[in-house]
Amino acid sequence: MNTRTVAFYTLGCKLNFSETSALGRQFEERGFAKVAFEQGADVYVINTCSVTDHADRKCRKVVQQALKHNSEAYVTIVGCYAQLKPQEIATIPGVHAVLGAAEKFRLAEILAETAFSKPAAGQPGQVFASPISEATEFHAAHSFGDRTRTFLKVQDGCDYSCSFCTIPLARGHSRSGSVQSVVERVQKLADTGVKEIVLTGVNLGDFGLQGAERQRLETFTDLVKHLDQIEGIQRFRISSCEPNLLTDEIIRTVAQSERFMPHFHIPLQSGSNKILGLMRRRYRRELYAERVALIKEVMPHACIGVDVIVGFPGETEADFRDTYQFLNELPISYLHVFPYSERDNTLAPTLPGRVQDRVRHERTTQLRSLSEKKKRFFYEQHLGLETTVLFEDDLGPDGRMEGFTPNYIRVVANYDPLLVGELKKVRLTQVNAAGLMEAEELGFEVLAH
Repeated sequence: MNTRTVAFYTLGCKLNFSETSALGRQFEERGFAKVAFEQGADVYVINTCSVTDHADRKCRKVVQQALKHNSEAYVTIVGCYAQLKPQEIATIPGVHAVLGAAEKFRLAEILAETAFSKPAAGQPGQVFASPISEATEFHAAHSFGDRTRTFLKVQDGCDYSCSFCTIPLARGHSRSGSVQSVVERVQKLADTGVKEIVLTGVNLGDFGLQGAERQRLETFTDLVKHLDQIEGIQRFRISSCEPNLLTDEIIRTVAQSERFMPHFHIPLQSGSNKILGLMRRRYRRELYAERVALIKEVMPHACIGVDVIVGFPGETEADFRDTYQFLNELPISYLHVFPYSERDNTLAPTLPGRVQDRVRHERTTQLRSLSEKKKRFFYEQHLGLETTVLFEDDLGPDGRMEGFTPNYIRVVANYDPLLVGELKKVRLTQVNAAGLMEAEELGFEVLAH
């Protein structure tokens, strides 16, 4: 009897990728072989996102592509979009099952219980989606085998109520495991040879709410300090942390650490205090500037990434110029810029002052141009620096391999299979036409603790 196969497609964030890997291991434990998407799997699992634009269109397209590879495949949908609009997704032609947030980590079990039965022709797929209030359990997850870097989920859900965001509706309240449980998982990952772990979560800095009562038993600072003592991992990164939760203690701990990289990604969303208020963010631009100033004081070479939303309802040209000027004056390294996109069941679309799509696009273009300038300036500040690079398994479009310095400068090198997954000492030499850093090797030794 042939082994049944399963293929996955992931939309959205690093957290989704870590959860997809966890789902993949569940199928493998049940005897499935994980195959590439284009190989025509028996079962397709599409992990969706509600943050990126056109979730419905993207979901439909991936379903269509899956069925092109195997018209008889069983197709199931999980993820944030699946929790928000399960009935709608179930009507997409070719979708056989939709699982919500409380059910997705029982995916393999539920499908086995239903014997992978398909609905009758023309009927919607089966829906297994409880109210989001029932998504109370924390499910640990990590990516593995796909990249040099491992994304480790340590927190889920969010208790914030930003006026533009559906994540609390899609993932539920903030919750996490214990510091000890994370430490144990990291130690197991270290035993497999993993060199870099990226800590991920929906609201990572809110780590520590545990159990059915969601008691504040520990803090993100506690987690950082404990992980810093694990010698088997050479690099940790913090994926993203709200500025009001990124404390002085965390920043100074990273500054003194040999394992936590001098790299922070801190959501801003707007440089206008008026817009931050309308967004229901829990800080103002002055606090953000203080966070950046302290990082640069204790880690001058630190890389700082910023999330920004443009075209939010009520954002005037003057508000946008405030944001642009604020970002231009900050010693940041790059921007992730998103044009505002309306989301059902959020407050923002009801606010006055809708910004035209054309204006949103123009403002997005301006900030992305600023990001390129900031990134190039940051790279050029490090020319001549001797540092280490962890080389990735993925090749760039020109067939060369890429890797990252501790402070997240992307370095390119001629492909050498012996460098994959290894730390190499280099000197940064020039920024090439593609905006990537060239480097020269310093000897042939591979660094290891």
